[in-house]
Amino acid sequence: MENFRKVRTSEEESPLPFPDLPPDVVEMKVKEGSKIRNLMNFAMAQMELKGSRQIVFSGCGRAVTKTITCVEIMKRKLGGLHQVTKVRYKTLLEVWENQDPLLGGPAQNLTVHKNVPSICILLSRDPLDPNQTGYQPPEPRHGLGPQLGNAGEDTSSSSTKGLKRPLPPPGEELLTKKLQVQVSDSPRGSGTTDCQPDGRH
Repeated sequence: MENFRKVRTSEEESPLPFPDLPPDVVEMKVKEGSKIRNLMNFAMAQMELKGSRQIVFSGCGRAVTKTITCVEIMKRKLGGLHQVTKVRYKTLLEVWENQDPLLGGPAQNLTVHKNVPSICILLSRDPLDPNQTGYQPPEPRHGLGPQLGNAGEDTSSSSTKGLKRPLPPPGEELLTKKLQVQVSDSPRGSGTTDCQPDGRH
């Protein structure tokens, strides 16, 4: 295969695995090289400006992770979305061209059929059947972001990452280290040093 170069990849067309979809539903086909920003700008415009009630994200192979990322971004931005996830396999057709054909002979092409994992995720503003496989209810609204109190401070208790703690005075940490060294049981002359707050020994 060292003399072959991939010249074309095509994906088999298959219907979306969701029953009762409106004919004009928007399907976001996520590719490996797709830009998440471009995908999200278009998808958000469909849901917010054009008033679409449902949208489908689909991707296969290496694009599966990017597909899930787009869905999670949209759920956080809009909130209240019902979700159904379907996982399946799709067939990719890869055409490889021989870069070093026999002299005077035609260029030889190889067609490779690859089965790759595929994911389809339906997001809907309207309620969906909770009994179908892959259904996820909307996330609680209070978990979507920090809640601001009257003073504008973060009062959310779900994460302590953003909480501000007062810093100790500049010399306090060094003084604590000095006390720990002085309490040591080793004799004075055995190489134990006292750390001064200003960094001198």
